[in-house]
Amino acid sequence: MRKHLFFRNFITAALIAIISFALLGGLFSAWMYSQSVKSTEDSMVTSLNVIANHIISQYAGSEVAFDESELCTLIAVMSDITGFDIIVADGQGVVYACSEGNLEQLDKQIPEAELGVIIANNQKTTLTSLGRFFNELRRVAIKPLISDIDGATTATGHIILSTDYKAFRDTWLLFTGMFFLIALFVIILTLAITFITTKKQSDPINAMVDATKRFAKGDYSKRIKDTGRIDELGQLTQAFNSMADSLESTETFNRSFIANMSHELKTPMTVITGFAQGLLDGTIPRSKCDHYLEIISSETKRLSRLVESMLDVAILESPHVGDEVNSSFDITEVTKLTLVGLSGKIEAKKLDVNAELPEGEIITRGDKDSITQVIYNLLDNAIKFSAPKTAIALGLWKQSGQAFVSVENTGTTIPPDELPHIFRRFHKIDKSRSLDREGVGLGLFLVKAILDKHNEDIYVTSINGQTRFVFTLRLA
Repeated sequence: MRKHLFFRNFITAALIAIISFALLGGLFSAWMYSQSVKSTEDSMVTSLNVIANHIISQYAGSEVAFDESELCTLIAVMSDITGFDIIVADGQGVVYACSEGNLEQLDKQIPEAELGVIIANNQKTTLTSLGRFFNELRRVAIKPLISDIDGATTATGHIILSTDYKAFRDTWLLFTGMFFLIALFVIILTLAITFITTKKQSDPINAMVDATKRFAKGDYSKRIKDTGRIDELGQLTQAFNSMADSLESTETFNRSFIANMSHELKTPMTVITGFAQGLLDGTIPRSKCDHYLEIISSETKRLSRLVESMLDVAILESPHVGDEVNSSFDITEVTKLTLVGLSGKIEAKKLDVNAELPEGEIITRGDKDSITQVIYNLLDNAIKFSAPKTAIALGLWKQSGQAFVSVENTGTTIPPDELPHIFRRFHKIDKSRSLDREGVGLGLFLVKAILDKHNEDIYVTSINGQTRFVFTLRLA
């Protein structure tokens, strides 16, 4: 199919070039032949009239009595000037004077019928051998010699101009051949250029077909070489490579997602299964049953949180979600209520709270429940990763038509190379997951997904143990 497309385009372009030059060559050849014949005819007729008038003027006023020697000299000069062969015949067609090219025709008779037909048809020139008078076809022009003797008009002979048709034809064929030779060179050059350009146009398409087949088999590493073209093919190449990058990223994410999901589900399930089996078969002493039942309950709740988080993610990624982002609510009230809801966790870890919240309302645009979850997740993370007996800072202010919410805690510094990845699914700075037993690695991902739905921004900095998250909201 690919070769068919390439060769079909190439053959189409080749046929267009060949047919175009063939038509042009045929028309040019016909036009040049016509122009050459017309030019020869005009030259012969003009020369014939001049020669006839000159001859007649030499013998005007009396009956013509040609001096053959004098006439032959005159004809020789005229033939050199005009380039045509000249014959003078009497009234019966007998040749008695001619140019050097026709000396063998002296005293021969031209058939009167041939002369009569040509004169009667009033043709400028004609292609004839004059009834085999000439050995080959020649282009001939004839004019009767008319004299006015004693007031009477009398035909006393004929002047015949001729030129070699073969030489004329050879000249025409030479020019025609040169034209077709040039045309052939141009056609070959055109075909070569067409072949190269068509191949260059089809190569990226062929590469895309090959890459698409590899994509179908799960290999997303193939890319199309970008040659820097700025035309449609260049744009298509860039778009294709962007699509390939997106597919590869999606595939990598899906594999990571499945691996992380398996890990997140497997760990609590293993704990639950192991301890439950120990309780059932008596391996765990009765005195420690309550302790291990609490562990089983904790891991069950963890599974529940994971499932709930995954449902939240699925809802956020649904294309039908987002109609509520233009609702209005008081972000000050939401922030205060969320802080109060987490007071138990704050007290359990003996943390101080530095809250800089305005007394009045700040009305913002967005989905109230979703933004509540954003603040909750950020505060919960801050509590979870704060060092004991440190402080959590919570701020809210307006600036340049936007509301800003900040959450800051003191704890472990997030490495700079980790900052770009903390909003990914299941990403945890503690790779062993030993520090965060309650989290499932979806809290910050949900924060970013919700804010993206609202077309809002979130920023994070972590320096010397001070980690700070700030996000924006539109004012109503």
